[in-house]
Amino acid sequence: FRTETQDGGMQGNLPPEAQEKIEELQDLQETAKQVAQQKQQAETQLQESETALETLDGIEGETQMYREVGELLIETEYDEAYENLDEKVDSLEVRVETLDKQEERVREQFESLQDELQQMLQGGAGGCSRQPVNSGSRRSATGRTPPIRVRAIAPASGPSTS
Repeated sequence: FRTETQDGGMQGNLPPEAQEKIEELQDLQETAKQVAQQKQQAETQLQESETALETLDGIEGETQMYREVGELLIETEYDEAYENLDEKVDSLEVRVETLDKQEERVREQFESLQDELQQMLQGGAGGCSRQPVNSGSRRSATGRTPPIRVRAIAPASGPSTS
């Protein structure tokens, strides 16, 4: 989220409340990005685990199998491998669902905070419509102070495979 004057310069004379809201929006944007990345990783792991589980369905129970433990391959039984993968799939499904909900909460918070800031900047709550006392550096060639333009960047959202 950035505030700019029409000529592209940063607006340095925002009220402290507006600056605080902008910082909160930036924090939420970072949180949204992190949640989207975590969700993408969980969805990838889920897809890989489901594929492995489907592969296990297609082989005989007597087939010799190994599982990776760190740098080692350890022999394992079919039933144990299947059970572990099945539990992992269940766990990852819950994780993806939780991250979906968290992503939605962050999006709602972001939109709410964005609305509050827009109202504040339009003079609704913070009296932001008055001219700053020392704004000489922001004046255009005509001597008029350019209006503030607020540009919001929506929270990051990773691709969903749901």
